Amino acid sequence: MTGGMNRFSRVCFQASGEESAQAALAALAERYGGVAPEAADVIVALGGDGFMLQTLHASRGMACPVYGMNRGTVGFLMNDYAVEAVHERLNAAEMEVIHPLEMRAYDREGAVHTGLAINEVSLFRAGAQAIRLSISVDGTERLPELKCDGALVATPAGSTAYNLSADGPIIPLGSNVLALTAIAPSRPRRWRGALLPSSATVEFCVLEAEKRPCMADVDGRSAHEIVRVIVRSKPSISHTLLFDRGYGLQERLLREQFV
Repeated sequence: MTGGMNRFSRVCFQASGEESAQAALAALAERYGGVAPEAADVIVALGGDGFMLQTLHASRGMACPVYGMNRGTVGFLMNDYAVEAVHERLNAAEMEVIHPLEMRAYDREGAVHTGLAINEVSLFRAGAQAIRLSISVDGTERLPELKCDGALVATPAGSTAYNLSADGPIIPLGSNVLALTAIAPSRPRRWRGALLPSSATVEFCVLEAEKRPCMADVDGRSAHEIVRVIVRSKPSISHTLLFDRGYGLQERLLREQFV
């Protein structure tokens, strides 16, 4: 998706606290200046994938998209870093729109923990023993007991992150599918997960929660002593990312399957 040469003229540069990201911020600000986020046409995020997720969450509700430059490690959501031709790259960039997951987690005291996940909502054991979960989809119990180190629900954009590390599938953008993936399951031993329609509501109930404590994590933010977690897609919320032409998120998802 392209536009005129001035499609993005007011740029806000933001960086993680890493030394390389801060050095990049100084170099770009010296060359191009920059504006505050509320005045920007686009935000350029300097860091790794974790900082990109932070930036997307922080910019929710703003009209401007986010263009990442990799100053981290993997940088799946990022573009290559360069000081030169920033405006030209921004104006030629492709747009990808993604939607987050919504988590509602209930702890043993009855408190409700909510959050939005661009990548995944995860449940993890919080003690020495594996956790036991029952899993329902759209109100129907599908798995009465999953004994495991954890489980997660991932978006297509997040399917190459922790989901892939847990042997979950890579999901193409636009497929309207979510990945439900087990983490180190021991019962059923061969169950690795399921593909669900993006409209599905997934409910996890923690069995023996006191004996086998469980925590829930939403894009790196955790809630503890969890007894029940409900996950559903949130199509009413959109995040727009920019990628260099020919290296969009769809292309990256395809490439990950042939390496």
